[in-house]
Amino acid sequence: MQDSPIFLPLREQRERLRAGTLTATALAEAAIAAYQQRGKQDHAYLTWNGEQALAMAKSADAVLAQGGDAGALMGMAVSIKDIYAVTGLPTYAGSSQRLPKRWERPGPLVSALLKQLPSVMGKTHSVEFAFGGLGTNAHWGAPRNPWDVHQHRTPGGSSSGAGVSLVGGTASLALGTDTAGSVRIPASMTGVAGLKTTAGRWSTEQIVPLSSTLDTPGLLARRVDDLAFTFDALDGGLCGQDDRVPATPTLAGLTFGVPETFFWDDCSPGIAETVRAAIKQLEAAGARIITLELPGIDEAYELFKLGGVAAPELAAFLKTELPEMIDSLDPNVAARVKAADDMPAWEYVRRRTILDSLYQSAAARMADIDAVLTPTVAITPPTIESLEPEGAYPKANMHALRNTVIANFLGLCALTLPVGKDAAGMPVGLQVLAGPWQDAKLLAIGQAIENELGSGLEILGQPPAV
Repeated sequence: MQDSPIFLPLREQRERLRAGTLTATALAEAAIAAYQQRGKQDHAYLTWNGEQALAMAKSADAVLAQGGDAGALMGMAVSIKDIYAVTGLPTYAGSSQRLPKRWERPGPLVSALLKQLPSVMGKTHSVEFAFGGLGTNAHWGAPRNPWDVHQHRTPGGSSSGAGVSLVGGTASLALGTDTAGSVRIPASMTGVAGLKTTAGRWSTEQIVPLSSTLDTPGLLARRVDDLAFTFDALDGGLCGQDDRVPATPTLAGLTFGVPETFFWDDCSPGIAETVRAAIKQLEAAGARIITLELPGIDEAYELFKLGGVAAPELAAFLKTELPEMIDSLDPNVAARVKAADDMPAWEYVRRRTILDSLYQSAAARMADIDAVLTPTVAITPPTIESLEPEGAYPKANMHALRNTVIANFLGLCALTLPVGKDAAGMPVGLQVLAGPWQDAKLLAIGQAIENELGSGLEILGQPPAV
């Protein structure tokens, strides 16, 4: 399957498209063939857009043939999480009902993407209103983690179909969102790379909100270099400044902080060992590794266990914008929304104040190093069956979100890249955290790490055949 042009690095796709040795039509056709082969098995998409995507690809080829160039992402196969508004495609946000038509008018991020004439292969599954880290959905079912063909394991959430679309060969780039880990968890669990941007850097307009405070658009791709390529293609038009990814630094010039506690607690067999081995390899290659504890970790996690600010902010959105949908919520989502009903206004303000304080202290600490390294997700992707007993889902969900939510609550940008497999044979991610607004530098650091450790395809190999 990996001989498909879909799996080529995005920079190489761009070069071949312009040299005439690859066509957008061939990329779209490869995605369609992959969907026909394993689409039902993987269940990555809520709305498949293959026929229209092929028409988009043919239009892109016509422009390229005339010497036109709409942008770096022209002709590439892209999947988009089903909480983004996209012209001509329904938005469900993982819910049981189609949202009003106003949620089909694209916002700044999707508009910036569509202007470059990619082939939109479809809209991928999401946890309902993006409120969950495992990828389950009572209305539509969970996409299947492609690294286990014998058991139905979770793909990570809430961008649950995004990573699956990449591994399954139906897209070369995926748009997701991250409020507490919703890009990094599915990226880690499916063995791809994922970027959580700094909150406020890219507009969340016309992205169905979970938390107006914490929501961040993000990217998933097979390589950190693909993330860097896409970031450069989109960021200037969204951020209002020319903050391009700098030249890849040498590892010998980088200092990484590695916490000794919290992130390593209660890891499933093989996860901590795999991440520690990767960090040792980076140190052997010249990186300086120091012990560094992030400030406010315990306070941040306690706040998260209380529901943070996402529960009241989602409740406010639903009650004012979509009250008719509250009674049909996924039980796992409904329980968390209902818990916000009894929260007094002063408690919400208190939580926002805590976040502001955490942002400031974390930014000061991060100024001392280039990045912090931790395991991305502490648990092996659980089987769907294991989540059925009473209390099993909330426990696993909190465990999956534990390491990633810290970046959101501390106001950091973050990425994950695959570094091996755990004892169950499932992908393991290395999380790389950097200070706020250091997104471009973070991607350059990620490229340096990837150059030393190898990309996910090199490390993990090919997923099992269906």
